[in-house]
This record gives sequence, structure tokens and C-alpha cells, in this order.
Amino acid sequence: MQALHDSGPAAPVFDVHQAMLARLAGFDVQALRRAFTDDGAFLYLPAFLPDSVTDQLIAAVKAVEPAVNRNYLPGHKQGGSVGRHMIDKLAPVISDLYRSPALIDWLERLSGERLRVVPAEDPHAYAFYFYTRCGDHIAWHYDTSYYAGRRYTLLVGVIDESSCRLDYQLHTRERGAAVVAASLQIPPGGLVFFDGDKLRHRITPLGEGEIRVSLTLEYVTDPKMNLGGRLISDMKDALAYFGFRQVFRARARNRPRSARERA
Repeated sequence: MQALHDSGPAAPVFDVHQAMLARLAGFDVQALRRAFTDDGAFLYLPAFLPDSVTDQLIAAVKAVEPAVNRNYLPGHKQGGSVGRHMIDKLAPVISDLYRSPALIDWLERLSGERLRVVPAEDPHAYAFYFYTRCGDHIAWHYDTSYYAGRRYTLLVGVIDESSCRLDYQLHTRERGAAVVAASLQIPPGGLVFFDGDKLRHRITPLGEGEIRVSLTLEYVTDPKMNLGGRLISDMKDALAYFGFRQVFRARARNRPRSARERA
């Protein structure tokens, strides 16, 4: 006899990898690689994600909203952030996107480098950034890598009901090259992909009654990091982004245990 509370068959699990595999097949990756190289390791695609994946990201924003850590650094940034460790608890679909073999292979072909996911303790592996209060912004900066290799940022638009702009400057660290300045808005599902040490950029201040939420995914060419770089990176993440609890408690949970601890 059928159980009284049987609600029928379970809803199918959304397959991010298959959705991305189908979507990425439609891009001319060689042409995009030429554009990426010509612009000094920078690419903008206003329509990147399939609608089905964008819908999943919007749902994830609602799921992680209670975990937003507000941060304020005078003269530099104001906003909210949710890092990898809280996302894993509240919206695991983001991890599926981050680790999608189809996406990583496509990014490797685009960048011309072997890319790796970052270590489990790094809250910047994937993170949501919330601009929800008037004046939220981040000033000019580079996505500096403390890893031994290069760090690539994939920035995805999720919600944008704002006047915020991504202002950026290309070729700032190329000797003899003319700096190119530009500005854009990233629509939901749009992509900006760049080498974090090469692109100087900022997000302009949020206006009254506006909202903007974006997602970043970080990949590196070498996941090793020395102790000094780790300390700087952790303190920066704790003070400017995710708070001490998200950074240091998560690091303790992800620290490899000794043989004695495992016994």
C-alpha cells in the first residue's frame, strides 16, 4: 500500500555540468581566445550562462542571504560577502558549477593554461558579493594572487537592478602598451574572465533603492602558497570580506589531520 505521505516522485536533480556542456559547445573558443589575448587576458560576454543555470544562481542568492557578512573599509570598500564555506552549506549547486569539467576545460582553452581549483580552505574559491545599501562599492584594485601561480577570476552577473558599473583598465602592467579604459554592466548570466594580477578595476557606488549581486569563481595555475602569503590572504579575507568566523573556523575544519588525530 502506498505511504500516506508519499508526495510522488522526487524532483530531478539539476545537472549543471550537462547544462554547461551544451552551452559552451556553441562558442567559438578560438576566436574568444584571440580576443582574450589581445585585451591583455580579459574577456566580456554579456550572454554566457544558459537561463537554467542563471535561475539556479538567483535561487542560490536567496538561500545564502541570511549568511551575508557586511564589511566596510574606509576609502576602499563597502558591501556584503558570502564565501565558499557558507555557500557549501546553503547552496551546493555553486560548487557543482565551479567544478564542472566542461567549464574548466573551456576556461583552460580560453586562457591557454592548465587551471586548478583552489584548496578547500580558501573562501574565495567561489563567493557572492552583495551590493544592497546605498554607497556599496569597491575602489580601484587588482585581484592579487598570493598563490605561487596566476589567479584567474570568473565574474558572473546574477542580479543587477542598479546603476553600478564595472570600470576597468587594460594593459596597465604591460611595458610600452597604451592603457585602455572602459566601463560596463554585467547582466544576469553575463561573464567577465580575467587574470587577476593584470586587470585594474572597480565597482562604482550603488544608488538609493538599488541592488546588485555577483558571483566570482577563482582558479589558479599553481595552488601552492607560502605561510606569509597565507597569513596575508587570511587576514584580508577576514577583515575585508567574510569575517573571522568564516575564514578561520573553516580553515580549522579543513586542516589535514595528523596520524595521531586520525587514530
